Amino acid sequence: MNVPLQWDDVRHFLALAREGSLSGAARALKVEHSTVARRVDALEQALRLRLFDRLPRGWHLTPEGEALAQHALRMEDEALAFGRAALGVATLSGTVRLSAPPVVASHFLVPRLGPLRRRWPDIRLEVVGEAREANLTRREADLALRLSRPSAPGLVARPLAEMGYGLFATPEWAARPATEWEFVGYDESLRQVPQQQWLDSLTAGRPTVLRSNDLAGLYQAARAGLGVTALPYFLGNRDDVLVRLPAYDCPTRRKLWLVLHPDLRRSPRVRAVADAIAELVMGEAALLAGRQAAAGDPG
Repeated sequence: MNVPLQWDDVRHFLALAREGSLSGAARALKVEHSTVARRVDALEQALRLRLFDRLPRGWHLTPEGEALAQHALRMEDEALAFGRAALGVATLSGTVRLSAPPVVASHFLVPRLGPLRRRWPDIRLEVVGEAREANLTRREADLALRLSRPSAPGLVARPLAEMGYGLFATPEWAARPATEWEFVGYDESLRQVPQQQWLDSLTAGRPTVLRSNDLAGLYQAARAGLGVTALPYFLGNRDDVLVRLPAYDCPTRRKLWLVLHPDLRRSPRVRAVADAIAELVMGEAALLAGRQAAAGDPG
């Protein structure tokens, strides 16, 4: 049987197989859930196969669907490789998508992009602040700044600088005896990160009055006088509202890694942005590590 397959139908089938629901697949593909259902129906009609059992709690692959999902994965891998290869023959124009931790993106990276932007006037940059690790193999981003070396195989990773942390608070808290301090810190979802483990060791039974999974929220809480917290030096040192408590410097420093897929090193625009980001971060290594004051710091 010669089946006239459409790759877009297969792509929707694969997203639904991964997510298990129309709403989940729609969010992943950034389409309406009715589009997912329509595409999957079209694929089932073309194949004359039932690929999913429509159940009240989700869509489950049939045995036929499970067998074809493995072939669909290989098709997706080839399509993604085709896209990466296309970037290799592209010009110094187009869009480059960069993933970075949210506060690194908004408070460190973006305020420093102005001078670099003039180097590549035809490149459009998308900066995505996200705590999760974007999947570079699946082109969720072209480049990523990460606080840990990637564990996924096949990626190119380059350490750029070390990011240090210190204890910061308003002058009112700093003037009080340390035995009276109250703290703000990460919630349970991020209790394992090194700077929070260090902060937990300092509290020694003193109250933590606010917890959040958002570093920007902790930063604003400290500025509002809610308590003492651990902040990256680049964030706390440049803020006139906060003071650094130099007797309490976190011994752990976290490396900032620049990560990309090796296929994208051949792309002129990705290479240009990668080189510029590397230069920017390494040029601010002293600020990131806490070895210089914030005088003249942008933003």
